[in-house]
Amino acid sequence: MNDFAAHRDDWMAREELAERMIPLVGSLTRERDVVTSLHGHRLLGLSTTGILEVHERVEALGHREVDLADTLAVLEAVRAIGPGASSIDIARLVEGHAASGEDLDAYLRRELAPAMESQPGEPTDVVLYGFGRIGRLLARILIAHTGGGNGLRLRAIVVRRGSDNDLVKRASLLLRDSVHGRFEGNVEVDEDASQIIANGTRIQVIYSDDPATIDYTAYGIRDAIVVDNTGRWRDEEGLSQHLASTGVARVLLTAPGKGALKNIVHGINDATITPEDRILSAASCTTNAITPVLKAVDEAYGIVRGHVETVHSFTNDQNLIDNFHKGDRRGRSAVLNMVIAETGAAKAVARALPELAGKLTGSAIRVPTPDVSLAVLHLTLERPAEKEQLNDYLRRVSLHSKLRQQIDYVESPEVVSTDFVGSHRAGIVDGLATIATDNDVVLYVWYDNEYGYSCQVVRVLEVMAGSHPVVLPTRREVTLHD
Repeated sequence: MNDFAAHRDDWMAREELAERMIPLVGSLTRERDVVTSLHGHRLLGLSTTGILEVHERVEALGHREVDLADTLAVLEAVRAIGPGASSIDIARLVEGHAASGEDLDAYLRRELAPAMESQPGEPTDVVLYGFGRIGRLLARILIAHTGGGNGLRLRAIVVRRGSDNDLVKRASLLLRDSVHGRFEGNVEVDEDASQIIANGTRIQVIYSDDPATIDYTAYGIRDAIVVDNTGRWRDEEGLSQHLASTGVARVLLTAPGKGALKNIVHGINDATITPEDRILSAASCTTNAITPVLKAVDEAYGIVRGHVETVHSFTNDQNLIDNFHKGDRRGRSAVLNMVIAETGAAKAVARALPELAGKLTGSAIRVPTPDVSLAVLHLTLERPAEKEQLNDYLRRVSLHSKLRQQIDYVESPEVVSTDFVGSHRAGIVDGLATIATDNDVVLYVWYDNEYGYSCQVVRVLEVMAGSHPVVLPTRREVTLHD
């Protein structure tokens, strides 16, 4: 057999394995509310080539290679066992089984035990107030998470009418995105009912400019969590207007909260959320990206002080071309200039991680890219660090710790910002860029300031709704000298 034929046969064999995974992944989600991933990269909705690409991608990002046959075997076994609602990392199960030496069924039953008694709870209605960059990405994630319908249910969006064909335009923006690509599935409109229908999910479009006067119950929506994506109100007084509307139970702001408003970074202080917290903030994209990394470093080495410099993609509040803007410098063209801007992210870290209060300063530079940003952390540590030791620690944190949903790690001389579009993690440590000289360290942390942040927002929503899935395999504490 010549090389061409051998490569062709190998590719066809790999395709066949990937094809067999698709119905398993789909049925686990629909029937059991089980979300499957490969080192955090979701498998649901992927095509045959998409599954193959994910296997190649996790290896390229520095993870151990996962054989397709092993992935299929674990998926088949998980489907046969039938755990309850959970988030299951198939790659970690493959690795764990290989290291255990156990029979696969016995190993999986032990690892999946926390989800065996998991029962679906009552669904929670979600309303998106504002349908811009974050609002549409939240819609995509919530629709993909619909599963058996027992968790978060996207019921409505609230916007100001923009034109006569507003509904069609909103649907088109959900379907097509210049940065994140086409929506995976079908989007239609029901003009008579004023609804967008996405993959069978009917989303009521409500036109209003007053958050306090909407009767959500008229649309069958009750005890909803309203996610305010407008940023018009950022304190408790302003956001409490939503609670005056009929059918609203709680409010989540997708921006840094002001005053006494509790700012939540999932993985850091989400355990402080109580049923009495009716209004919360999900902090900022930058705060979500850097706080988990800072926590990990502080636990291992101790942080004396630090400065955070963010190289941030431009946002919709900047001008495309030079024009008047009430903010300093932001009137200059976002697509032609680097623009120095203020950021409160460094100070905001202390609202989620009080032990770093007063230790951090921060600044930002807006640059002509549409998405993905980079935080440069200049840190002075209590204990000296070596690059290899620090990187190994952060790599293990990203793979095994309780911060695994928040922190990713990459070692590649070729990655650039667009490689991180669509990352589910809050921040990705670039190991090759790490600098460590005794007690002085510089870390580079990439983050998708749109999609990665939106994933963090959904995790906070799940905690508020009591529907955050059991995460398996169980994560463990990772220390510097493991």
